[in-house]
Amino acid sequence: MSTPKVEIYTKMYCGFCHRAKRLLDEKGVEYEEYDITLGGPKRAEMMDRRPGASTVPQIFIDDKAIGGSDDLAALERDGKLDAMLGL
Repeated sequence: MSTPKVEIYTKMYCGFCHRAKRLLDEKGVEYEEYDITLGGPKRAEMMDRRPGASTVPQIFIDDKAIGGSDDLAALERDGKLDAMLGL
């Protein structure tokens, strides 16, 4: 089983971003983090990938939009996150 690609769009001083990254870190998951604090092309990319999403974090696993920190925590609580992460 290959390791899924995990991407997370964040902003500085974002408590929800910190919480999502902490959960991924605790699981030993490597991820690509895109800081969109100042906007720019990565913010536009996030908006293209998840139309209507204006909050961070926005998390993608193998290009599938997971949502934000609460959505990630719900997957963990429901016992579905490990399978998505190949753990």
